[in-house]
Amino acid sequence: MGDMANNSVAYSGVKNAVKEANHGDFGVTLAELRSLMELRAADALHKIQECYGDVHGICAKLKTSPNEGLSGNPADIERREAVFGKNFIPPKKPKTFLQLVWEALQDVTLIILEIAAVVSLGLSFYQPPGGNESLNVGEEEEESEAGWIEGAAILLSVVCVVLVTAFNDWSKEKQFRGLQSRIEQEQKFTVIRGGQVIQIPVADIIVGDIAQVKYGDLLPADGVLIQGNDLKIDESSLTGESDHVKKSLDRDPMLLSGTHVMEGSGRMVVTAVGVNSQTGIIFTLLGAGGDDEEKEKEKEKKEKKSRHNNLKYLAKAQDGAAMEMQPLKSEDGGDGDEKDKKKANLPKKEKSVLQGKLTKLAVQIGKAGLLMSAITVIILVLYFVIDTFWVQKRPWLAECTPIYIQYFVKFFIIGVTVLVVAVPEGLPLAVTISLAYSVKKMMRDNNLVRHLDACETMGNATAICSDKTGTLTMNRMTVVQAYINEKHYKKIPEPEAIPEKTMAYLVTGISVNCAYTSKILPPEKEGGLPRHVGNKTECALLGLLLDLKRDYQDVRNEIPEEDLYKVYTFNSVRKSMSTVLKNSDGSFRIFSKGASEIVLKKCFKILSANGEPKVFRPRDRDDIVKTVIEPMASEGLRTICLAFRDFPAGEPEPEWDNENDIVTGLTCIAVVGIEDPVRPEVPDAIRKCQRAGITVRMVTGDNINTARAIALKCGILNPGEDFLCLEGKDFNRRIRNEKGEIEQERIDKIWPKLRVLARSSPTDKHTLVKGIIDSTVFDQRQVVAVTGDGTNDGPALKKADVGFAMGIAGTDVAKEASDIILTDDNFTSIVKAVMWGRNVYDSISKFLQFQLTVNVVAVIVAFTGACITQDSPLKAVQMLWVNLIMDTLASLALATEPPTEALLLRKPYGRNKPLISRTMMKNILGHAFYQLVVVFTLLFAGEKIFDIDSGRNAPLHAPPSEHYTIVFNTFVMMQLFNEINARKIHGERNVFEGIFNNAIFCSIVLGTFVVQIIIVQFGGKPFSCSELSVEQWLWSIFLGMGTLLWGQLISTIPTSRLKFLKEAGHGTQKEEIPEEELAEDVEEIDHAERELRRGQILWFRGLNRIQTQIRVVNAFRSSLYEGLEKPETRSSIHNFMTHPEFRIEDSEPHIPLIDDTDAEDDAPTKRNSSPPPSPNRNNNAVDSGIHLTTDKNKSATSSSPGSPLHSLETSL
Repeated sequence: MGDMANNSVAYSGVKNAVKEANHGDFGVTLAELRSLMELRAADALHKIQECYGDVHGICAKLKTSPNEGLSGNPADIERREAVFGKNFIPPKKPKTFLQLVWEALQDVTLIILEIAAVVSLGLSFYQPPGGNESLNVGEEEEESEAGWIEGAAILLSVVCVVLVTAFNDWSKEKQFRGLQSRIEQEQKFTVIRGGQVIQIPVADIIVGDIAQVKYGDLLPADGVLIQGNDLKIDESSLTGESDHVKKSLDRDPMLLSGTHVMEGSGRMVVTAVGVNSQTGIIFTLLGAGGDDEEKEKEKEKKEKKSRHNNLKYLAKAQDGAAMEMQPLKSEDGGDGDEKDKKKANLPKKEKSVLQGKLTKLAVQIGKAGLLMSAITVIILVLYFVIDTFWVQKRPWLAECTPIYIQYFVKFFIIGVTVLVVAVPEGLPLAVTISLAYSVKKMMRDNNLVRHLDACETMGNATAICSDKTGTLTMNRMTVVQAYINEKHYKKIPEPEAIPEKTMAYLVTGISVNCAYTSKILPPEKEGGLPRHVGNKTECALLGLLLDLKRDYQDVRNEIPEEDLYKVYTFNSVRKSMSTVLKNSDGSFRIFSKGASEIVLKKCFKILSANGEPKVFRPRDRDDIVKTVIEPMASEGLRTICLAFRDFPAGEPEPEWDNENDIVTGLTCIAVVGIEDPVRPEVPDAIRKCQRAGITVRMVTGDNINTARAIALKCGILNPGEDFLCLEGKDFNRRIRNEKGEIEQERIDKIWPKLRVLARSSPTDKHTLVKGIIDSTVFDQRQVVAVTGDGTNDGPALKKADVGFAMGIAGTDVAKEASDIILTDDNFTSIVKAVMWGRNVYDSISKFLQFQLTVNVVAVIVAFTGACITQDSPLKAVQMLWVNLIMDTLASLALATEPPTEALLLRKPYGRNKPLISRTMMKNILGHAFYQLVVVFTLLFAGEKIFDIDSGRNAPLHAPPSEHYTIVFNTFVMMQLFNEINARKIHGERNVFEGIFNNAIFCSIVLGTFVVQIIIVQFGGKPFSCSELSVEQWLWSIFLGMGTLLWGQLISTIPTSRLKFLKEAGHGTQKEEIPEEELAEDVEEIDHAERELRRGQILWFRGLNRIQTQIRVVNAFRSSLYEGLEKPETRSSIHNFMTHPEFRIEDSEPHIPLIDDTDAEDDAPTKRNSSPPPSPNRNNNAVDSGIHLTTDKNKSATSSSPGSPLHSLETSL
């Protein structure tokens, strides 16, 4: 190694020269490895044999050992990074602050304001010759110079609003990136370095590393298989092939980055990382491309790349709704740009319930505001024209035209101001702030939110389907009972009690037939528990050996993993694992372990009391089930049966691929009972859920007795209640009709009472979730959260409204399919998520209650004031300040209220509950009434009360009056105190409760107050304010505080009496949901009419896509063609929508799943019986690129994949 280290010193200076010359050190260049990785199956094998001999030849050329791995010497690592690159794909550059400012400027209202301000500025500089004398408006000379101030002030406030919005977007993006890099740093992968198995961050993997791959991994780099057991890979993210690809040394040893391991395990040597891996090549190609193409695809790329970067949490929109909208626009490049940018301001198009309600509400309010502002302008203009030219009979003087125009501009500005105050552009801001704040805080509560809207959906959850292992229990398995040599031990026996023969079988069987990745390590801290690494059940068995004073490591050293003749790895169909050993005399022995009822059925012998095998009849089996397995299970133990079988030397070698003939005729060694204790905090959390109106259901692969025992311990079942516990088979029998199709009404009979589903397959879990979501038994649609950790939970996680993946035990596949990752795998974190979700909802409601009160008052004041006195009492700039308090600051203050336990005392709101309840409507109207009375009193009688000059009917550029300043000041004070009232929306009396827990709220209220003092005392002309005396200030504050007292009065009136109050902000009903929000629900509401209406859109979209695809395919018809068949897969490295394994939802509504009948003898891939091969299935067509992509997009935008249109579009 020494010379290597020396070389590397010489190297680091000349990195570029290295790129050319370095392959002298490694026996292979970067280019050679790249071209090797582009080959598949037979071609690849041929190339390896031709150039390298075999995999070990590649290892030798890469100077790495297949068993020991790299040395881990830093100089060597650095050198490899210099030669072959790092395992890092540079992310898309974030939007600059200026880009965000530009996007914020796209807001329509702001544009109107800018125009108005510019017109106002322009006109104020125009001096008509001799116009002043002829038109006796009483305009003083020095005042005319101040005309520009109003325009300038409006521009200034526009700048404020834009900067605030841009800053919000910027910080949100920054948070997302931080979160993203956290996720990436946390992603680790197992490699062998210096003979030690260690976990390193994915970014540290280098060419030459020996990586261990296992079930559930997402491969982080390209490599060549060195040794594999039954390895099956889902390569759909790169090739679109939905069938799992078997990998073996003699058939197809090429492993590609971005693909998922669906079964088995193995080791590979890493041959390409980062931008040189297959995934990286696709990404760099997307990043490159000509300039003109660049513009054309820019939108598209933004979508796709940002999807890769932000995927982990950007709203589901990316997968569903946004995609539904984008393709049409993005491919034309021009048209939709502006609109898209505006959309970028809103939190991305989510299918979230809240988002839908808010958008609808904002549009309604906006329309009303537009109407009011138009009426205001018309009335003002008419009044002025009639008064000047009709009543005063003045002629229209040509030289006075600019002054008339100035009047009209002033009226226009007032109209715009009314509009600005009416339009609640703070809503998207409030939602974003509230969600972003919650997401940040939820990190502390061990919830890593990947899709923003999941956080809010969680507040509406009505059902949680939870796994048992690891979520409700501690996931620390220990063997507590055993049945060995015909004796049932209630606790682990002494080693002496077990005959030597039996012991030998036990030790070898457990050591060899547990994955070698499962091991027990010494505790990290003194006095801690030993650490379990790998599969927990296997760790329990290894723990049993340690309890019996035997060491499994000795056996493993004697029989290394390479010497295992054949391994049938565990999967959810087999529910067992078997390993074949070849003995020196040519005989074979197979060890098997698995669920006791399954393995015992295959046992024909059992070890008797002296350790000799004796006949084991079905009658004996039933005895054991009754006397051993059922009692163990009823105590909540998981029972595992250990067995073996010998194949004598003389016979011909068995057909190993025919598993059913091999794993049968076994001899039972022992049955052990493994306990996984319930987490101490779970029963309390489940009680909280039940109190909050959320039903918790347990869905587990364990047997029904264990499941029932744990459910009782957790409080999911309470003694004496009438609830169902079913097994998977039973469940399937009840929900299917004679033809074996699932019927919704049958599910509806079962699910309301079902509390435990045991021995369930992943498909059962998916069926249950889908059944509950589609059910119409209750008037509210159920909102279902699901927890999952295994690869097989993907479909259910995807289908659920909110999918929780386990951060510790979860596989990458499960994490990709989920919305929230529980970093501590703990059920109590789910309860926290519910609390935060409800809090988001309440925060938005608080904000609305506050905002709408201001809106109503400001619009009415501006409107009536303008109509009666030809001038709005609140000037444009003052309105903008009120707007700033109302929107940005209030959204900050009210959206960051911390959640309280009280949130868990009410039932979920449900999807159709209006945002603005009756109580809130009562508060809004009640407070608006008080404020209007005060404002109008001050407006029309203020000069008498305070004994000051009236500010009404002031000339065009009159100096600001104290009168109007008092009106403005009192108005703002009332808003400030009403902000405190808005903290409670359910009619609570104590509005100050917990106010000091929210520092942001206090600081904003105080800050606003200080700024208000500055504006009034020193704002002068720009803010149309004149200084006020202390007494006037005290009156303003006193009238403001009146809102608190008035609020107490309002909450005394029972809402139930006020039948006339309407609620507002309902959820969209099924009929009126715009198509993009249906993205997810399409399969369920398959109305023919909607299909027809959509037909045209789909045709255009399909053709559009195909044009682009043909363009892209042609562009990339180079040697890279393989990797690039589908331009759309750019994001699918991580994007789950496209994984065939998860296409269940596409096929389900149209094709009955035939999984339970033939699941046992069928390969696991077939379980998700797919629709008959439509063109997108047979990818051997030359232009498969085109078929596939269309299909991919469909599965992402899911426009009802069963419809004839879909197949038409696909076959295009």
